[in-house]
Amino acid sequence: MARPGRRPTGARRTAPRQQRRVRDRDLVSLLARTVREVEAAVRRRRVTPSVRTDVQVVALLLREERARVQADGALSPTRRAEQLKRLDGIATILATTAVRDAALLALLDDDAVVSDAARSRRRELLRAVGIEPAPDDLPAPEPVDTPAPPERRVVPRSVVSRQLANPFLAPDFSAPRPAAVRPRRLAGWELLGPLLTSFERAGAGAPASMDLPEPTLRTLPGGAELMPHQARLVAAAAAGHRTFLLADEPGLGKTAQSLLAAEAADAYPLLVVVPNVVKTNWAREAGRWTPHRPATVVQGDGDTIDGFADVVVVNYDVLDRHAGWLGDFGFRGMVVDEAHFIKNRTSQRSQHVLGLSARIRERTPRALLMALTGTPLINDIDDFRAIWQFLGWIDETGPVGELLDALEDTGLTPADPGFYAAARQCVVDRGIVRRRKVDVAADIPARLVADLPVELDGEAGRSIRAAERDLARRLVARYEAALAARTADTADSPDGGIDLELVRRVARWELKEANASTTGENVFGVMRRIGRAKAGLAADYAAQLARSAGKVVFFAKHVDVMDAAEETFTRLGIRFSSIRGDQTPTVRQRNVDAFVTDPDVAVAVCSLTSAGVGLNLQVASNVVLAELSWTDAEQTQAIDRSHRIGQTEPVTAWRIIAAQTIDSRVAELVDSKAGLAARALDGADGDASPAGDVQLEALVGLLTDALAARPGPALPAAR
Repeated sequence: MARPGRRPTGARRTAPRQQRRVRDRDLVSLLARTVREVEAAVRRRRVTPSVRTDVQVVALLLREERARVQADGALSPTRRAEQLKRLDGIATILATTAVRDAALLALLDDDAVVSDAARSRRRELLRAVGIEPAPDDLPAPEPVDTPAPPERRVVPRSVVSRQLANPFLAPDFSAPRPAAVRPRRLAGWELLGPLLTSFERAGAGAPASMDLPEPTLRTLPGGAELMPHQARLVAAAAAGHRTFLLADEPGLGKTAQSLLAAEAADAYPLLVVVPNVVKTNWAREAGRWTPHRPATVVQGDGDTIDGFADVVVVNYDVLDRHAGWLGDFGFRGMVVDEAHFIKNRTSQRSQHVLGLSARIRERTPRALLMALTGTPLINDIDDFRAIWQFLGWIDETGPVGELLDALEDTGLTPADPGFYAAARQCVVDRGIVRRRKVDVAADIPARLVADLPVELDGEAGRSIRAAERDLARRLVARYEAALAARTADTADSPDGGIDLELVRRVARWELKEANASTTGENVFGVMRRIGRAKAGLAADYAAQLARSAGKVVFFAKHVDVMDAAEETFTRLGIRFSSIRGDQTPTVRQRNVDAFVTDPDVAVAVCSLTSAGVGLNLQVASNVVLAELSWTDAEQTQAIDRSHRIGQTEPVTAWRIIAAQTIDSRVAELVDSKAGLAARALDGADGDASPAGDVQLEALVGLLTDALAARPGPALPAAR
């Protein structure tokens, strides 16, 4: 027998099994107790550094334990489901607690920097349940001086073609640049801290936006007209201003302002870095506002991009593999949308953005740089650092360039009483522009419907496109069978042999069967699939709106789409109320009251058919329509839950549309039935066409396109 205190032979081999039993019995319970202590502390408003450390450690251990449970082949399905359910419960409490404090919410991000205190606390909790963490099991600190090596770098062929076709466009660095003049009076003063503090100390009447010139141009050559607040920013760019922190509320046209500011500043080619959910919309808006400037979107490895485009749109998620050639492309301007995404300066995403902006400033001293965000501050005042650094106002140590010159010109130092107000004004004058809907209410419609196209990538997108092809093939087969069965002669069809009357008849047959069936792949099933595929993207965009503009109403038609959206909100730490048709009147009203009265409930997730009438949700001025209605009337009813008496701000409804699917066709048909100009310009109601009209026309268009696209000679005239 082994002596007391000595590990028996073979103990090392059995440790994993012992560790598993200890984990199952104790770790989850310890996490539950810890998160309850955090919840109590937040409710008492006693958020100490140790509480913040516990929030991050619980988030780390939850992710690790979830991965371990899912990969543990020794667990029975029942036991695994039980453990995952317990972990989900803890995660829900953690998320709903963290959303009360923005500083805590940031600690839940996957790319949040793990502090030394968090690593130490993690070891402490694991050891408390008898688990000795291995050295390689600990989250390592991110390198500070040595940048992380790129995962994979690519150079699209069309970019190489551009470089070969324009060999004389490489920048020339041979000319000497004037040496920077070091300030004498402020030398030796620590200025970055006081600059940040100047915003914390600002009084209620302190200006939040730089002075902008009166607009010189509002009507564009193509006939499009800018709103006055948009035209003023464009006028500032035309007058020579080159850096902007554009923090307008959503719905005020930041995209158009950025594109036209680049035009006024001759800042092409222009690099635009955006979240994945809006990159398709950026390309569409470029085609609308600057149609003479070709735009291209970087997808995946960039095999389909146009290397000769003037506007290059890339999303944060693929920036790492394209950072190399983007830095050598010769951009004269850069726009970063949802710039609060780079708040963590040590993350790889932020490092790529900051590196690209530094390359552009180095090559083009008067480059246009624009940071777009409705929420420049997520956690605390320190979030300004990354954005200011992107704009070239500061470096790692303090203010530089024009900002440093402006501080020198004040004649003040941080020891002087008036320094903080003057310093804040110096920063604002460098290009902070902030307008709210209520500030420019006269400029914009009382109700605006804005379409946001999204790309459905991956397996979901492929599945939906395959389902649409199957539906089209079935319609074509029906059409051909009906055509072959004809015996009576008919006149030649005037449009290439396609019998449009027969097309409509086949579409009616299909629609009648679809309405009578609850199974099978029909137009309703395809639209439902599209809704599920859009749910996460729509919820992610609603979360961005909630963080930047306040409360949001989120509408969906199907329960599974609402479920998917609510899972996304939970994962993102966004508190929500759920308003559904299967609720009792008491539960329904309690959830409505929570959304209206509780400042921490940011989103109301509503059923389009059950919550589209009879509710007063005017506390929100932003509405997200995750799924399309078959009629404009149903859509308008939903928007009117916010756009009603008591609403003090213009209401913007964001329709999430799956690009290159039948979803886009349905959106166009709904608009055509309602009157696009009335809907988009002043929110006036159009003709209330039956839903069946849109459904029928969607099938007619699908069948007509499929017949026209068939290979071979045109169809013979119907006989």
